[in-house]
Amino acid sequence: MAIAMVIFTLIGGIVLSAQSSVNGTLSRKAGTIETTLFTFITGSLFLALIILFFGQGNILAIMEAPKWQLSAVFLGVAYLLLTVIAVPRIGVIATNIGTIIGQLITGMIIDHFGWFGGLEIHIDGKRLAALAFMLLALYFVYKSNKHVKEERA
Repeated sequence: MAIAMVIFTLIGGIVLSAQSSVNGTLSRKAGTIETTLFTFITGSLFLALIILFFGQGNILAIMEAPKWQLSAVFLGVAYLLLTVIAVPRIGVIATNIGTIIGQLITGMIIDHFGWFGGLEIHIDGKRLAALAFMLLALYFVYKSNKHVKEERA
C-alpha cells in the first residue's frame, strides 16, 4: 500500500504541473482571477458528481468541524491564485520548485512540533540538506529561465 501512495503522489505531481501550465496559459486570455474561479467552479461540479455517485461520507459533517479547519478553503484558493500568477512570469518548473520549497519548510515546522495531530518528527541535518538542495535547484532553474528570457528579448 505504501508503494501505491508514492505512485499516487507522483501522479498528483504530474497533474499539478499540467494544471499549472494550462492555468497559466489560460490566465493570459481569461484573466488570473477568472481562471482561478473557473478552475474552482469546474472542480466543484466534478466533485459534486463524484460525491453523488461514489460518496460514502457525510458532507454535512463539515458544519460540525472546528472553524479553523474550514480555513483550508482559503489556503487552497490562495495557492491556486498565486500559482496562476507565477507560471506565466517564471515558468512551471520554477513555480513548482518554489511551491515544493514552501511545502518543505512548512512541513518541517509542522512535523517538528507535531501540529494538527500529526507525527512529531524533529528537524535534522538530512532534512535541512534536502531543503538546501531544493533551494539550489530553484536558484539554477530561475537563473536558466532568466537567461532564456534575456536571449529572446
